[in-house]
Parts: sequence; C-alpha cells; structure tokens
Amino acid sequence: MLSGHDGLRQVAAFGGIVYLLLSTSLTPEELASQKADVRAGQLVFNNNCLTCRSTKQDDNRLGPHMRGIIGRKAGSLPSYSYPSAMKGANFIWDEEKLERFIVNPEETVPGSNMKPYGGLASAEGRVNLIAFLKTLAADQ
Repeated sequence: MLSGHDGLRQVAAFGGIVYLLLSTSLTPEELASQKADVRAGQLVFNNNCLTCRSTKQDDNRLGPHMRGIIGRKAGSLPSYSYPSAMKGANFIWDEEKLERFIVNPEETVPGSNMKPYGGLASAEGRVNLIAFLKTLAADQ
C-alpha cells in the first residue's frame, strides 16, 4: 500500500504527463493566436532543419526543399525521391499538419524517414518556424 506522500507524488507525476501530452500539439486556432516571430523562426530552421533542408527552389538535400511547402501536396515534388510512406500520404501541407509533423514526424507519417530528427518540443519554436516557412512562397 502507498503512503499518502507516495500517492500524491504519483498523482502529480501523472498530471504532469497528461499536461505534456496535451500541450505538445497546437490546434489551428492556437497557432493563429500565437504571436509568431519570423526571424526567430528562421533561426529555428537554421538550427534544426538546415543540415537536411533548403529554402531554395529545387535545392533538395537529404530532404526536399521547403519553398512553397504550405499548400503543397505531401510527397509531390517531382525533383525529390520520397520514401513510399510520404508518397502515399494523402494530404496537403497546412499549418496544422506541419505543426503535428514538426512535433513527431513518425506519428504523423509513419515511415517518413526523418531519423535522427526526433521532433521540436518548443511550441513557441514551432509557431515561429511555421511563420518562417509561410514566407517561402514557391518560385521566388
């Protein structure tokens, strides 16, 4: 049997876990309501994505370029050889889908082949990154 203190610790730990699980993804409304910082988003991109991704049209690296990602069908760039999971993903990249993918690529598109990237835990970082990606219109 647990003592009173052990039970309280378990409840506190469980509450913390629930909070973390519920706070890892933002709804579209939450994304829109957050004040995004495009410059901070570019820094997030440079620190987390630049090794494998580019912002230049047709400059594909380990991953496809990010120019025009918002509104693009997943797995659809003809100049990039996607894994079959991404080719078979049947959605258009929008803010909500990007936010979910940035948190946990494997959960959003199992087999997306984003290892060793494990996700971006910072909600503020994700909002800023998406704001930066929104500035990258195609064919610029």
